[in-house]
Amino acid sequence: MSLQDILKLAKSALVERKVRAILTILMVMVGTSLMIALNGLSAGQAALVQKQFSSLAPNVLTVSAGQRGFGPQAGSSTPSIVLTNVVVDRIKSLPFVTDVIPTYQGSVSLESQGNTINASVLAIDPQKIRILSPSLELEEGSAIRAGDPSAILVGANIANPAGRATPLVTVGQTVRLTFNFVDQTTGKQDEEVKSFIVSGVMLLTGSNQLDNALVMNMSAGDSLLHRGGRYDGMRVVAQSSEYVDAVQQQITALYGNTIGVTTPRAILTAIGQFQSGNASFIQSIAIIALIVGTIGIVTTLYTSVNERTKEIGTMKAIGASGKFILSLFLAEAIIIGLIGSTVGLVAGVAGGYLLTSGLTPAQPGPGGRPGQLVPVFILTDMANVWALSVGMSIVAGLYPAWKASRLTPLVALRKE
Repeated sequence: MSLQDILKLAKSALVERKVRAILTILMVMVGTSLMIALNGLSAGQAALVQKQFSSLAPNVLTVSAGQRGFGPQAGSSTPSIVLTNVVVDRIKSLPFVTDVIPTYQGSVSLESQGNTINASVLAIDPQKIRILSPSLELEEGSAIRAGDPSAILVGANIANPAGRATPLVTVGQTVRLTFNFVDQTTGKQDEEVKSFIVSGVMLLTGSNQLDNALVMNMSAGDSLLHRGGRYDGMRVVAQSSEYVDAVQQQITALYGNTIGVTTPRAILTAIGQFQSGNASFIQSIAIIALIVGTIGIVTTLYTSVNERTKEIGTMKAIGASGKFILSLFLAEAIIIGLIGSTVGLVAGVAGGYLLTSGLTPAQPGPGGRPGQLVPVFILTDMANVWALSVGMSIVAGLYPAWKASRLTPLVALRKE
């Protein structure tokens, strides 16, 4: 018989047992769609991180004071180097360094409209804030007043907290900040309270450092946080991203472990490693679902062989060969695999978009939804998943088909 005839017989056999066939197809479809959807979400997550990372400055290194380790002064949390203007000038003199931007950082309580929330303070030269976020945009009516110690810029997530229908902070509003600290003279807990005018609200940047921060100038930050001219960190600007590693090596050669240097590449590598592990975990879940579908095919076809023993015996008695019987049952497995894999591919794409639209929360603020996760479906990956699903379906049908082809007419016809 021709291949077309075999496929027709296989289709008739599946239609005759349509409930079981549909359930088996659903198992294959679920495994395939899950793998497609999770692959798309994983690729979308990677693309989102890359997009947000690319919006930041790739040539800026973050420098912080290192901590003492074991030794005579073990247990002390005092930095082994104090970041002052001396360190700033020394690093600024290094080759390939175009600028060094010192910062003060701390946590405060912000009071606005009768509400109090915790917020981070980033004291920096406001005129240089775009170096940290080249794509920075402000709400309409905002202004950067670098020389005004009473002016602050507010991050998008602080101005528009999640779950709040109206803004907590608006341009032109006065807010009160409270910083708790230990008085170095008395050793007692104290607090510094200052009022500031919101000169601007930043739109979402994709950087937690800015989206969740209050930005003020250096003099205001030094006064509020009681730093006494001792910086919490610095941003070192290299001539280009190509010189980042060279600048890192120069700083490390000067100060060793007494100073910490983080590069954009190190951050990206760490994110990549996390995403790789996460993608592997997701893949393992999807493969398990695909294996479950494969087991379903084995079960369905094996049961079908047992139920159709007399039918097989009759076909063999009238001249059907073992090869024909083998081809017939393999054709059933192929049909199940083709339908389940194809429908699963479409369902996986639809499911990926459905999950991201239904489960990804909108980012607050007038900046819209720059952090929205959008699945990315790569055609080669989808083709590989489809081929894997069909291939596993064929493999699943091998044993039942072989068993059917090995039955002898006499034994088959005698079986009740």
